[in-house]
Amino acid sequence: MLNYHGLQQVKIVASDNLWEPISTSVIFDEELSSAVEVIGAHYPGTTTVTQALLTGKPLWASEDYSTFNDDVGGGCWARILNQNYVNGRMTGTISWNLIASYYENLSFGRDGLMTAEEPWSGNYVVESPIWITAHTTQFAQPGWRYLKTLGHLEQGGSYVAFTDGNGNLTIVIETMTHDHSQCIRPPLPAFNVSAQSATFHLKGSFNALTSLQVWHSKLDFKRQNSILFKQLSPMKLSDGTFSLDLDVDEVYTLTTITTGQKGAHPAPPSSTPFPKIYKDDFNVRNPPFTEAPDFADQTGVFEYFINLTDPGPHVFTLRQVVTQRPVTWSADADQTISIIGDHNWQNLTVTCDIFIETAKTGGVFIAARVDQGGEAVRHAKGVFFWVYADGTYKVTNDIGQYFATVLSSVIYAPETVHFPGCTKSQVVNSNTARWDTALHC
Repeated sequence: MLNYHGLQQVKIVASDNLWEPISTSVIFDEELSSAVEVIGAHYPGTTTVTQALLTGKPLWASEDYSTFNDDVGGGCWARILNQNYVNGRMTGTISWNLIASYYENLSFGRDGLMTAEEPWSGNYVVESPIWITAHTTQFAQPGWRYLKTLGHLEQGGSYVAFTDGNGNLTIVIETMTHDHSQCIRPPLPAFNVSAQSATFHLKGSFNALTSLQVWHSKLDFKRQNSILFKQLSPMKLSDGTFSLDLDVDEVYTLTTITTGQKGAHPAPPSSTPFPKIYKDDFNVRNPPFTEAPDFADQTGVFEYFINLTDPGPHVFTLRQVVTQRPVTWSADADQTISIIGDHNWQNLTVTCDIFIETAKTGGVFIAARVDQGGEAVRHAKGVFFWVYADGTYKVTNDIGQYFATVLSSVIYAPETVHFPGCTKSQVVNSNTARWDTALHC
């Protein structure tokens, strides 16, 4: 189908799950084999299976890492970048995710190679996994190939070597210990790593090399004084031989490439909490992005929308644009949800104008003190104020609407509902099906 529509350059990675049954299916199904370019597995634990190797296809860890990006996360990343090939012959490893740019209290907070989660302040943090990545990606490009001379070091750790086929060579060595390199999944079997001296002998055309550029990282868990991607003096070779004294939790890159650089960045703005007073009328005529800043969609998709049929102050809006629930991999909620604000807020007021586009069906809710999002949002608890197109409303303590607020604690007043800790108010315009709603907690 892709080829039929002129998309021959688009290739398929399958099945983005486990090595089986896709590997066996590819071996015995010629049509499937011709359609699949890469066999990809998620979180393979640096190992593969015989059937995947027998396909003759490139093998990728097509989703991996997903680990909190402190120095243990850096150790995880260093270990799997090498050992995915040493143990599993995977030539590609894709980090989920690249940059942790979502509210940290959501699932998998800071599970990116770096962190940039405060668009309101501009704060960002370049974490250790970024510099661990540089040990490989600054000195080997797409199209380079792994050399067959690779493996585990005698006292633990691993090494790999790459070449571009034109005389360039890059060697990456890691000595990550067990407790300092655990990824979020799968469980890591026990192993030992200790300080050691390693000697390397270059053969063939590489035997003529007389020096290699050296880059070094040391994850320091005792003094919290890590060295990250530091250039050292070139390594002198004698008859293609060199030796290194290796400590634990280190990464070395030795390479013929001379363009490596750590670079620099200005000090980021200071981290600040989400503003306690926040307002957005979505009045952006030509937005650079379709999504409004600071909102994090959980289910559904909310985008800027210019409503030219509105005669009043609501021409510019944020509209939920997905009208049919898609096939999802997670136990997400039945409702469309976008979150904003500070997870720790307790006493707050939320006010918004809403428009229900269907005359008699559908509805809207606003909520505060919500305790979870992400793939667990179906079980979220908090204070939920529901307004329906037929003019009814209700208050629940969970998104599933199983736990209604106790009626005896509610005091009714014209167009306002008061109850301990929170109040809800509503103003209805029956001519436009527009509701002005507020939540006070």
